[in-house]
Amino acid sequence: MGGAGGKNYMGWWGHLGSPTQRGVVSYILSPYQQKAFAGVLHNAIFNTARRVSSQVPYVGTAFGIGYLIYTYANKKHAYLTSKAGHAEAGEH
Repeated sequence: MGGAGGKNYMGWWGHLGSPTQRGVVSYILSPYQQKAFAGVLHNAIFNTARRVSSQVPYVGTAFGIGYLIYTYANKKHAYLTSKAGHAEAGEH
C-alpha cells in the first residue's frame, strides 16, 4: 500500500486521500506564555473544601456514634469501679 510519494486510498501516515476539511480552527498558545500555576491555590482551597464538606455526613455520623460509645463506656467503667458499682455487683 503506498509509500511517501504515492496517492493511494490508504495514504501516508493518516492522509487518507479525502478532500481537506474546511472550517476547522486550531488555536495554539506558546508554552512560554502560559501561566502554569494560574489559580492553583484558589482551586486547591475551594476544591478541598468542597470535597471535605461532601464527606461530613459520613465521617460525622461515624464520629458521633464512636463518641457516644466512648462516653458510655467511660461512665460505665467509672460506675463499676466505684463503691456503688462494687456494692451492686455484690463483691464487697
